[in-house]
Amino acid sequence: MNAPTRSRRRLIGVVAGAVGITGCLGGSSTGGPADESDGADADGAVTDDGETDDAPIHADYDTRDVVVESAAGDRLGAVTAAVADTRALRYTGLSDTPSLPEDRGMLFVHERERGLTYVMREMDFGIDIVFAGADRVITEIHHAPAPGPDEDGENQRYPGRGKYVLEVGYEWTTAHDVAVGDVLRFDPV
Repeated sequence: MNAPTRSRRRLIGVVAGAVGITGCLGGSSTGGPADESDGADADGAVTDDGETDDAPIHADYDTRDVVVESAAGDRLGAVTAAVADTRALRYTGLSDTPSLPEDRGMLFVHERERGLTYVMREMDFGIDIVFAGADRVITEIHHAPAPGPDEDGENQRYPGRGKYVLEVGYEWTTAHDVAVGDVLRFDPV
């Protein structure tokens, strides 16, 4: 990552923290730039030096198995989700992730239920953004395509109300018939 990109990300981090915008922006879990010392991708991809890194996506994060059930209790789908439960982790989101397997996701945990806006800054792939209230009932679902080749995703904003936000692969909710009113089930965070 070059120095102007690092500075821009730090500036955006400060601004977003001040205005309450959350979700996908590059940087480390400490809010600074990502560590590029070894060139390894977190998803087990081949690194710049040709070596394969077998570490799972978001290996440094706590995870939860998240099951989505219909209001009637029918299982619709499940993912293993990295938990983003601090301001820095929520801000970084999936932006440092080169791809997302169908059985993976990210669960954002906020202090309380409120209006939120998620953005697609620095994303390399599309996602579904699923908002859920404190009772874990889904309140909103957005299908957020990847930013275009000359876009940074800053203008792709997705509002909703929730305490929890689950991000999964693009159109995952459609493939699993997930809808507003369905329920997220996971162990306490």
